[in-house]
Amino acid sequence: MNTYILFDLDGTLTDPYEGISKCISYALKGMNFPLHQDYKKFIGPPLTYSFVNFCGMSDKEAIEAVKIYRERFSTVGLFENKVYEGIPNLLAFLKDSGAKLAVATSKPTCFSQRILDKFDLNKYFDVLVGSELNGDRIEKSQVVKECIKKLGIKNSELDFTYMVGDRKYDIIGAKENFVKSIGVEYGYAQGDELTQYGADYIVKDVSSLMQLLSSLINA
Repeated sequence: MNTYILFDLDGTLTDPYEGISKCISYALKGMNFPLHQDYKKFIGPPLTYSFVNFCGMSDKEAIEAVKIYRERFSTVGLFENKVYEGIPNLLAFLKDSGAKLAVATSKPTCFSQRILDKFDLNKYFDVLVGSELNGDRIEKSQVVKECIKKLGIKNSELDFTYMVGDRKYDIIGAKENFVKSIGVEYGYAQGDELTQYGADYIVKDVSSLMQLLSSLINA
């Protein structure tokens, strides 16, 4: 039986804080909105959601803010990013173990592909699914569903399929698709959200994630 492992990108494979925080500031200045005090909560949810719920924008304003955000992100911000220590070794181990790997992110596919290419991570993944620039497939449940489709995962294989992520959106997306969830505490979880939303497993660091996934693959 194959093991399938879906990885969130931001806060799970890479630390995007510098790029995202600078691009949020750039967008808020462009919209003449006050700067925010906590950019960490912006890492995970769709941008339009964040601008509406964290900055008090209307839906129309949020769409414009996303356009301004992408002016900077598409050229500079996406590379103001770094891979978490131990991730390349983890991915190499999983690939060598025969697991099927995917990236499941709400970040637009075109940006995600460039990030994976820059850090030479693309070679580990069988599938990359992100959102679209037109706003399609921004919910994590939709992303996970598309990953399942592209990987050809059968209903009988869902018990051997895991979604790894750092935010509640990853846990919710997994549950809505009957996939098991692994929450990582080294990312940008807010408070005890991983526990609150019922992650099947929670690990504190990449080393612990390696140990857990190794045990699940070899179970």
